[in-house]
Amino acid sequence: MADRTLSSKLFAAAKEVIPGGVNSPVRAFRNVKGDPFFVQRARGCRIWDVDGNEMIDYVGTWGPAILGHAPSAVIDAVHQASKEGLSFGIPNRHEVEMARMIRDYVPSVEKVRMVNSGTEATMSAIRLARGYTGRDKIVKFDGCYHGHVDSLLVAAGSGALTFGQPDSAGVPADLAKLTITVPFNRPDLIEEVFATQGHEIAALILEPVPANAGLIFPGEGFLQLLRDLTSQHGTVLIFDEVMTGFRLARGGVQERVGITPDLTAMGKVIGGGLPVGAFGGKAEIMDMLAPDGPVYQAGTLSGNPLALAAGIAQLKEMERLDGWRRLEEIGQLFEDGVRETLRELGRDLAFNRIGSMFCLYFTEGAINNVDDVKKSDFEAFRKFFWAALERGVYFAPSQYEAGFISLAHGPGDIEKTTDITREALKIALA
Repeated sequence: MADRTLSSKLFAAAKEVIPGGVNSPVRAFRNVKGDPFFVQRARGCRIWDVDGNEMIDYVGTWGPAILGHAPSAVIDAVHQASKEGLSFGIPNRHEVEMARMIRDYVPSVEKVRMVNSGTEATMSAIRLARGYTGRDKIVKFDGCYHGHVDSLLVAAGSGALTFGQPDSAGVPADLAKLTITVPFNRPDLIEEVFATQGHEIAALILEPVPANAGLIFPGEGFLQLLRDLTSQHGTVLIFDEVMTGFRLARGGVQERVGITPDLTAMGKVIGGGLPVGAFGGKAEIMDMLAPDGPVYQAGTLSGNPLALAAGIAQLKEMERLDGWRRLEEIGQLFEDGVRETLRELGRDLAFNRIGSMFCLYFTEGAINNVDDVKKSDFEAFRKFFWAALERGVYFAPSQYEAGFISLAHGPGDIEKTTDITREALKIALA
C-alpha cells in the first residue's frame, strides 16, 4: 500500500476550514469511497503527491493539460507576462490575440468575450440567448453538465417531457420550471418538445459529445436534428465545448462534425492550466452584449493577461507540434491496449474514445445516455480505481468522468498503463 500519511493529515486539516475538505466536490473521492491525495507537483504526464508517490496522470487538470503538465512554452509565457503585471482591469493586447485565435479556430465564432470559467461562459451564453430571443425557457439534456448555474442544475422531472426539478438545494423551483430536460440521443422526445413548446424556447444547450457522464457519443444525425429544430423555431443553439473545444480538434466537435451552433462556450485548454472561459458566436447575437447592447455581462478579472498568455502559448505549441494529429495517434494506441486487455480477460465492457478523451464503463452494451451509465457496476469501478492508483496510474475518481490523454504520454507510458490496467481489471472483475 502506498504511504499517504501526509495527504491524510492535510485532508483532516482541510475539513476543518473547507467544506468537505475540497474546493470542488469530485475531488473528495466520495464516488470511490475513500479520501483524496494531495498533489505536490506535476510535470509531463506525471504527478507526485505530498508523500512522494508518483503517478501517470489521466485527469490532466480535468482537460486543460493537453500538452502535459508544466510545459516549458507555457511556463515561459506566464513568466514573461507576469513581469508586466498580474492583472490590469484595463484592455490588454493578449485579449485581442486570443480573440483572433478563437475566431480563426472555431467555425461558429465571429466575436468572442473572455470570462474566468466555463460556468461563467455557459451562464452568460444562456442570458445572452434569452436577451436575444426575448424568450425564457431553455432545453438541456440529462447527463450534460454546464457548470453550477442555477438554471442548469436541473434534473428531469417524473416524465421525460415534464419541467425540470432542482438538482441542488438553493435552486428556486420557479427557476427550474424554465428548464426543460430531455434524455440525450432521444430524437423522438426532442422533436416533441419543439413541436409543443418551440415558440417559447430561447436556447438549447448541450455538450455535443457529453463528457460529464463518462463519454457519450451523439447518435447518427442527432446533432444535425438539433441544428434543424433550433433553426426552424428561432432558438439559439449553444454548444458547450468547455471540455471538447481545442482538444478533440483545433475547432472542437463542431469542426469534426461540420455542424455550426449559434453560440459556443469554451474554456480549459485556452487557459493553459489557469482559470479562463470564453463564449462566442454570431456577431448579430454577440453584439447584444453591453456596452453595445442591453444584455449585461462583466468581469473584473476577465481577459487576465497571465491566463491568456498561457493559453496563447499552448495553442501555438499545439500548432507547432501538429498536436491534434499526434493526440489521435496516442489515443488510438491507448485504445488498442485497453481493447486487447478486455479481449484477454474475455470481458466486453463498454469503452468509448474520441481523440484524446476516453471512458471505460463497467457495464456491457452501448452507452447512449446517462441511464445507460447508471447500469454500471460502481463497486467494480471503485476496486479498479484503487487498484490502478496503488500501482501508479491515476484515472478520474468517478465512473461519471472522462479521462484525458496529453502529448506528454509516450509509448512507454501507454504500455505501462496497459499493464496496470490489466492487473486492476483482474482485481475489479474477480
